[in-house]
Amino acid sequence: MPLSCDALDHDAIAAWLRETDPAALAALWRRADAVRRARVGDAVHLRGLIEITNYCVRHCAYCGIAACAGPLRRYRMTLEEILACARQGRDFGFGTVVLQGGEDPGVTGPFVADVVRAIKAETGVAVTLSLGERSEADLRLWRDAGADRYLLRFETTDQDLYARIHPNVPGTLSDRFAQLRLMRRMGYEIGTGVMIGIPGQTWDTLADDILAFRDFDMDMIGIGPYLRSPRTPLAGPLGLELAAAPEEQVPSDEVTTLKAMALTRLVCPDTNIPSTTALSILDPSAGRVNGLTRGANVIMPNLTPPEYRVLYDIYPGKAGIHETAEVLADRVIALIDGLGRTIGTGPGSRGRV
Repeated sequence: MPLSCDALDHDAIAAWLRETDPAALAALWRRADAVRRARVGDAVHLRGLIEITNYCVRHCAYCGIAACAGPLRRYRMTLEEILACARQGRDFGFGTVVLQGGEDPGVTGPFVADVVRAIKAETGVAVTLSLGERSEADLRLWRDAGADRYLLRFETTDQDLYARIHPNVPGTLSDRFAQLRLMRRMGYEIGTGVMIGIPGQTWDTLADDILAFRDFDMDMIGIGPYLRSPRTPLAGPLGLELAAAPEEQVPSDEVTTLKAMALTRLVCPDTNIPSTTALSILDPSAGRVNGLTRGANVIMPNLTPPEYRVLYDIYPGKAGIHETAEVLADRVIALIDGLGRTIGTGPGSRGRV
């Protein structure tokens, strides 16, 4: 099967996603790593994750902090708490901080704008936001305050499946592709992504997702496995109802996630791709390393204070939830050194070739 970036159409991508031969997969890993090296280099950019709120108005069927999830103590970080984390990330040498949270109206547009301005003034690092679907007014306010990037996963190109797992908030219509286009027009770098193996995801759908990354020219793409949260609707009868036929249902395992990541690197050669934390849940000893050797060039160490990190329970088994940010950062830096890669400097924006 072809591995040329130009030759990877829908059928070729779907065939590679189904591939199980170890020799063929070894060739895919080598090709993805070679393209990564040629197009984005050996630097691994570190982006400090700050989980600023676990409140959410959405009823997404897969997410452990959704409004429909079971009992969970909720929190919102203060401006000073967020700023302290950003300072810590700067001191560790991170070029970006990522402010992530549920879709929380209590985290208002002006509050986030104040946080962005404070981070930019005191640290100079790039600021990425990942706060769900927000109004045009909020998005413009945050961009004017200095926010550099916005991450919003479209989750799946299958609109029927999307509607089942991501119901609209009453009075609104969810259109994540429309928000991504809007944010690009505003000047944000835009990031998106999908889960691998969510019930109802087929090989053809996942191939369409990967092609959508290319067609929408995404600047950053996050690919991680679906991890079943026991408090969510998808963990119960809804998951069984949505599951595709066994031969068509994409599994939520490490090798399938890595195949999707490698193929994404081939069709989007100069985008930024993180080796996600979720990979280390599937493979604690080598998950993130495998991501970095199969196309990834970004890691997002967690800067959230442990007392909040344990409450940002989007899926079970998150690694290092009780460890300090210093320990997590040192571990990531040692991992990168062990691969013979370098730590990226500066904001690590996408470099178009």
